[in-house]
Amino acid sequence: MRKYKLSEEEQEILDAFENDELVSIPNIEEEKEIATIAASNYLKKTARINIRMKPQDLTQIKMIAAQEGMPYQTLISSVLHKYAAGYNKLDKVG
Repeated sequence: MRKYKLSEEEQEILDAFENDELVSIPNIEEEKEIATIAASNYLKKTARINIRMKPQDLTQIKMIAAQEGMPYQTLISSVLHKYAAGYNKLDKVG
């Protein structure tokens, strides 16, 4: 089983689940429909970009993606999305 580093929010959710603290959602079908629409909109490809990067970096990214069982473009897109959404921060150099 793989070990994943969870965010603080994800850890709180996991802890609540493990402690049987979660409650049922009253209008679950309506909530599912909203979530399905949101996921569909999120997964739509809206723009294509080209980037230049060091071959060694691309090789490393491809290896990581293979270990995670996903296409390397998906991994790159995920990392960029997390950064754009504020989940990941770049370390300042200097």
